[in-house]
Amino acid sequence: MSESFQGLDVEPGFWGGSSALLAVAGSCNGDAAPLIDALRASPPPPVPGDGRTRSLFGLLASFGALDLTAARAIEPHFDAAAIMAQSGSAVDPGTSWGVFASASPVEVHWEQESAESVDSTPRRATLSGTKRWCSLAASLDRALVTASDEHGEWMFVLDLDQDAVIPHEGGAPLTGLRGVPSGAVELDAASAWTIGGGAGWYTSRPGFAWGGIGVAAVWFGAAVALGRALQSSARSREPDQLGYAWLGEADRLLHGIRVQLEDAADRIDDGTADWGLAQRVRGNTASGCTRLLALCGEALGPAPLAFHPVHARRVADLTMYLRQHHGARDDAARGRSLSELLFAERDGTSSGGGAS
Repeated sequence: MSESFQGLDVEPGFWGGSSALLAVAGSCNGDAAPLIDALRASPPPPVPGDGRTRSLFGLLASFGALDLTAARAIEPHFDAAAIMAQSGSAVDPGTSWGVFASASPVEVHWEQESAESVDSTPRRATLSGTKRWCSLAASLDRALVTASDEHGEWMFVLDLDQDAVIPHEGGAPLTGLRGVPSGAVELDAASAWTIGGGAGWYTSRPGFAWGGIGVAAVWFGAAVALGRALQSSARSREPDQLGYAWLGEADRLLHGIRVQLEDAADRIDDGTADWGLAQRVRGNTASGCTRLLALCGEALGPAPLAFHPVHARRVADLTMYLRQHHGARDDAARGRSLSELLFAERDGTSSGGGAS
């Protein structure tokens, strides 16, 4: 297979849980349950920034190429491990984790000793309200959950196996990622405790950008699988000029995404990756994936969507997964940052940051 239609490289022996988890991902057929069991049995996940982030992104891309339901269960578990590590803690062995960070009306009620010391860590509290978009909440053991008070947004560890945590029934998407129920969770004075450096820590730490790029690696893996479908079609019959054009465009798009992800991984490892880089990588990856979906539709026609369940599910799953991307809003935020930097340079007040 040509280099253009391969994923990111993974260093041999990179992580002890790779083989088992890849095997389950390849056979799960859109069912997240065996992945959750496999995660409980896996060693502590690899984390970005330890000098081997290329291999981490390569592993995430491999999951995305195999099955996006599997990747959608695995990536948040890995992200939770990274967030916990960055806070100076760790996920508990034998547990499965999610990250529930959508903006939601959840109230924080601090326990007495925590209320008296804003800067202490951890602080214990109870959480009450409706937390939206809690993927696989009924199946996981723990989750990292955001909630805000007058000081800002905090990151909490929440044990999901308590009576005060009530996942809504149903919640499976109507199309795309149907094996990943993502309904709301009702919190009725659920016990939780904080991690990190206080209010605002979750989104201000460098790892917030790193995790966002990791999700783009998953998207890329699915796009590689779509490219392979185009390549397989080209092998089965001699393409016409349009077929050559579609295959060439797919090669160009995938190569560009791969180079950006490799560069981002290296920047994470040398400490120079910021949210501006994440915005560019995520935006370009999402655009490339969207175009790959369109190319497959044009080149392959309706037959794979009608009669090839793996391809049809991949198309639906990736379409849904890409909706996590904020698109033009991220571009607007990036443009605003660049504009502010230009004005600061004009006025002689620039500190030299923000243009990575």
